[in-house]
Amino acid sequence: MAQYQQELNGVFQALADPTRRAVLGRLGQGPASISELAGPFDMALPSFMKHIRQLEASGWIRTEKAGRVRMCVIEKRRFEVAESWLAEQRAIWEGRTDRLETFVTRAEECNQ
Repeated sequence: MAQYQQELNGVFQALADPTRRAVLGRLGQGPASISELAGPFDMALPSFMKHIRQLEASGWIRTEKAGRVRMCVIEKRRFEVAESWLAEQRAIWEGRTDRLETFVTRAEECNQ
């Protein structure tokens, strides 16, 4: 369980930054080089590389060097981890709101 929590922390921490979310959005269209990914951002390459390293460390992307070009590829398994946690949370909260609705409905029926 502790490993799962650690994994979730990395997954969501990587998503916390708009630059990293934009990189993931672009990689959703297919693999891209570091320079292609860095192009739209007004930051130095070393600063951009920190984002790439964090995405790679958290498992969101994989990088491969082909000659002088480093290509990035999205790792779809991370979406499954995030989606699984969100589904658990959705089930918990839907159950709570269903119980609240039942409680309110019964209270209204008693007051009539």
